[in-house]
Amino acid sequence: MVGTSLTAGLGLDPEEAYPALLQRKADSLGLHVEIVNAGLSGETSAGALRRMDWLLRGPADVVVIESGANDGLRGLDVDSTRANLRAIVAKVKAARPSARILLAQMEAPPNLGAKYTAAFHAMYQNVAREAGVELMPFLLQGVAGITSLNQQDGIHPNERGEQIVADNVWRTLEPVLKQLDATASAS
Repeated sequence: MVGTSLTAGLGLDPEEAYPALLQRKADSLGLHVEIVNAGLSGETSAGALRRMDWLLRGPADVVVIESGANDGLRGLDVDSTRANLRAIVAKVKAARPSARILLAQMEAPPNLGAKYTAAFHAMYQNVAREAGVELMPFLLQGVAGITSLNQQDGIHPNERGEQIVADNVWRTLEPVLKQLDATASAS
């Protein structure tokens, strides 16, 4: 799981971050997977792109990409973020041609204006369609903006919020992992 502080679980025990919760869900179903938390706090899409070669040194059958949130918070150029996301996907495809790639929809804060937030939102759909990868729903759906589900900073989910984030990701990830596990078992 390539990502930002949202994936890293900033402010939480690592076992409370959504990747660890996903590992527990997979384990409870007897799925033979190892979910790796490769979240890095403060990282932009440009930073994720620079890290990809190092991250892809290990095996990966599924790569979840949660990137761009910090680009949106900083109001960075949408075209640059789009180019970085495309390049990240291309690096994964080059290094792991058979890996399933899941791109998490992220959103920009509304204070940046309707034009920017609309372009930022559409960027993920465009990258997923152009690259032929699966677009996951907004990572923080049902959590963003809800005080009781976030830490005091209002941005990072608390333990209850992380459960919802894990459920959001699991809806897309579970069928992919089940399919891979079934394929591996049949071999």
